[in-house]
Amino acid sequence: MSQQQINNPLHGVTLETIVNHLVDQLGWDELAYRIDTRCFKNEPSVKSSLKFLRKTPWARKKVEDLYLSTMDVERKSKE
Repeated sequence: MSQQQINNPLHGVTLETIVNHLVDQLGWDELAYRIDTRCFKNEPSVKSSLKFLRKTPWARKKVEDLYLSTMDVERKSKE
């Protein structure tokens, strides 16, 4: 395994896991507010969101960053 992957906090985490986590933690409305995309606003579903995010690098990056920030908050609250 490369050193880059060892330091990657998203290594081994699927995009589907990320989206499901964010929906569970924030809900679709808050997710749409934080990341202004139609896939989170109009009849959102995990399947349609994954399709969009896999084709749209800027949106995927925002979702991954939001996931990491929510994980940091959860980790700090447990300490």
